[in-house]
Amino acid sequence: MATEYGQGYGHGHGYDDGLGYDDGPGLVDRRRRLPVGLRAPFEGRSWREFGYVLLGLPIGVPMFVYAVTMLSLGAGLLVTFLGIPVLAAGLAGCRGLGAMERARARGLLGLDVADPEPLRMKKPGVMAWMGAVLKSGTSWRTLLYALLQFPWSVFSFVVAVNFWAYGWALLTYPLWFWLFPMYGGQDGLQLYGDGSHSIYLDNPFEITVTALVGLLFTLATPWIVRALTMVDRLMVHGLLGPSRLATRVVELESDRGVVVDTAAADLRRIERDLHDGAQARLVALAMDLGLAKEKLTEDPAAAARMVGEAHGEVKTALQELRDLARGIHPAVLTDRGLDAALSAVASRCTVPVQVEVDLAERPAPAIEGIAYFTVSELLQNISKHARATWAAVDVWRVEDRLMVQVVDNGVGGADTAGGSGLGGLTERLDAVDGILVVDSPVGGPTRVTAELPWRGERALV
Repeated sequence: MATEYGQGYGHGHGYDDGLGYDDGPGLVDRRRRLPVGLRAPFEGRSWREFGYVLLGLPIGVPMFVYAVTMLSLGAGLLVTFLGIPVLAAGLAGCRGLGAMERARARGLLGLDVADPEPLRMKKPGVMAWMGAVLKSGTSWRTLLYALLQFPWSVFSFVVAVNFWAYGWALLTYPLWFWLFPMYGGQDGLQLYGDGSHSIYLDNPFEITVTALVGLLFTLATPWIVRALTMVDRLMVHGLLGPSRLATRVVELESDRGVVVDTAAADLRRIERDLHDGAQARLVALAMDLGLAKEKLTEDPAAAARMVGEAHGEVKTALQELRDLARGIHPAVLTDRGLDAALSAVASRCTVPVQVEVDLAERPAPAIEGIAYFTVSELLQNISKHARATWAAVDVWRVEDRLMVQVVDNGVGGADTAGGSGLGGLTERLDAVDGILVVDSPVGGPTRVTAELPWRGERALV
């Protein structure tokens, strides 16, 4: 992904021009008094962008020559085996040039472009390396960048240098116009001339107008250069960064890791709940029944009392097993869908909850389960932390997205950071291309919206 450093002010020490440079508190105050259009020619960002354009031409010439030479030589030699290694070497060199251009854009434009995907070789060796280079889309995109960057750098160099030179030259004309009558033998800068008539900028009015025109050029030049570098940003980001497919593969690999970690955590939780809850009760129950069996002949009344206590333990263990099974996947969700399942969850919340499910059909079981557990976790948070007096759950569909929203009037302050349960929900939703948005100002109310993809529709019974 690409990020661009912002432009702004520091936090009380000086002016931060976007790359960490602090210009001091006095300069901050003066710059704050100037409109952005007037201070643009003096900002560090403007000079760095101008430097980027100036460097583009001397860098673009050898890069273009290298790309054209290696491409032509490799294509011409394809009739022999030599064309393949030459073309592979040329593409590898272009990948190196792409790394240099990403570094230049990062240093002067503040554009941070991630490195593209590395070469994928099934086995080591020169032949495998050449095949990987030739099959890599990154290699051909960097070659295309080397071919396109040169003509664009010529255009942007000419435009930027002319605007910058003419702007500052005209703006400072009142300071150096005296050079013409003293050393040039003419009254001033010649605006027009032919064999019989000439116009020179030599009187105070014309000199003032010239300086004003130069001021307009000087103020406009940073924005023109910025527009030119926007094209460079698009080229660097689009041709030298990772492809959308590679980015998507990385996201899916990350999501797969989250799913595996979540499943492992759920298994550990189930094992812990079984070991600490129902299993411990069943062990105690077996021991109580053993003692009751021993006392059956000696003290029937005590044995009956112990059997009665064991009966109560059985009921408790059964309830814990039901709760555990409901935590894995409630039967009501499978049998009757989200409306009934969420109503059951809401009935166990410590505050009154209004549930409204507006779905014409049911989503895929996996999506349905994630929506259920999302609402369940949020209602548990409301019961434990929100100090609310009411809550509401709304579920509806918008095109190909399932929307889930939970609102309460509690104290607010909920945050997905800091390893909270909301952070875990965010990761769980990310694993299926979902989104969790938390709006919880201090003092409330809290509004949590989950957005899930709609998959595998099936008709409601």
